[in-house]
Amino acid sequence: MAAMTPDDIRAQFNLQHQASREHIDVPLLVRRERLLRMQKMLDEHGPVLVAAVQADFGMRSPRLTEMADFFVLRTLLSHTLRYLARWMKPQRVRTPFFLQPARGWVARQPLGVVGVISPWNYPVQLALAPAITALAAGNRVMLKPSELTPHTSAQLALLVAQFFAADEFCVVQGDAATAQLVASLPFDHLVFTGSTAVGRKVAQAAAQNLTPTSLELGGKSPCIVDADCDMQDAALKIAHGKLLNAGQTCIAPDYVLLPRGREAEFLQAYQAAVARLFPGIEGNPDYASIITPRYYARLRTLLQQAQTQGAEVHTIDPTAGKPVVATVGTLGDGASRQMAPSLVFGATSGMGLMQEEIFGPILPVISYDRLDDAITHINAGPRPLALYWFGRSEAVQRDVLRRTVSGGVTVNDTLMHFAHDNLPFGGVGDSGWGAYHGEQGFLRFCHQKSVLVQSRWAMGSLLYPPYGPRFDRIMGLLRRWL
Repeated sequence: MAAMTPDDIRAQFNLQHQASREHIDVPLLVRRERLLRMQKMLDEHGPVLVAAVQADFGMRSPRLTEMADFFVLRTLLSHTLRYLARWMKPQRVRTPFFLQPARGWVARQPLGVVGVISPWNYPVQLALAPAITALAAGNRVMLKPSELTPHTSAQLALLVAQFFAADEFCVVQGDAATAQLVASLPFDHLVFTGSTAVGRKVAQAAAQNLTPTSLELGGKSPCIVDADCDMQDAALKIAHGKLLNAGQTCIAPDYVLLPRGREAEFLQAYQAAVARLFPGIEGNPDYASIITPRYYARLRTLLQQAQTQGAEVHTIDPTAGKPVVATVGTLGDGASRQMAPSLVFGATSGMGLMQEEIFGPILPVISYDRLDDAITHINAGPRPLALYWFGRSEAVQRDVLRRTVSGGVTVNDTLMHFAHDNLPFGGVGDSGWGAYHGEQGFLRFCHQKSVLVQSRWAMGSLLYPPYGPRFDRIMGLLRRWL
């Protein structure tokens, strides 16, 4: 498809904006038909999109894309189609006695036009999931997918144009400048998934139009290992959460907080977990490549800086009998961009890998003496998108949940809260704002309009001026009834 000029993009937005104003009421049948078209698109052209993702990454198993992208979208579509009629219904509310016999309810209306700026790490799922929910809520959608996955973005543009009218759902391709232009359009709502730094820019651009935003920004998600946990089980689940998509997951565990003295035990358990999940790294399609050489070089630099500053880096080679203590010269050449997993012991707050989201298969391990120390460490930094806790004590679990704030939590596993359609997903503070998934996502893309229908028997005129003794008597009665 030919690249769209800035004028083309503005014209496309105006087309959707006009359509959203001319057709404010979007019936259930129209919404369901749009979702069924999306379902048909995925069912009939899934292999094409899977191949595009593989081409963009260089090495990424079709099964990984099927699970992490398509399965999530299919469950979302199924859940949304099942409950959409219920979500659309006006919500009756109780009317206070002094307004009776009036009636009140909340009408759930489409916002209008929703913009979606999506990332590269799960390029199908994170592009289409917000679009699905926005369409379910009756909106028009303009999607700007990532320029770092050009094959996937191009296929999305072709397929969406095939299955949807331009005033319903369209895809805009382009670089960072195109994303800036899209962020500056006067959408009724804008969804951005990406880094905190770029999220700030998107929020600033949207603010010029008073456009409300949903920002899913990631951050440094901690994983607390309690002293009484099953170390083998915890290490396996942490390794899975960390190494899915080679760590290029917004809710991947970003660092582990481990009881002091258990470092060797965790290292051995993590080595065994990696070997079980990925018997080999180089050439293994289940172990994704780092998306670009630049991102790979960034991860190498983080490791090298940590080593230079005194950290101990253990490179996990699943074909070896034990982890290898890496040196600066033996961190791999990155020819396939399949970066070996690494554990980093002795990381400090001054190191780059503890100051920014890692987004790769590097896992710092921070030792703590008391649980209070672990909680203090978490609360000293920006609030994370996710938090994980492994242990057996329900009392300790409650204590951790009560004393920490994060976008979401999974207990005794990683990532799984994201897969629960009835749990809202989103960040807090620097990790973003605005939750979506399920009914929470539907409401995010709705205007909840308050409606009060007055009765012919209304007594409100008793409180009209001129004020006098009768007014005072009525107000006295009302105060006693409140």
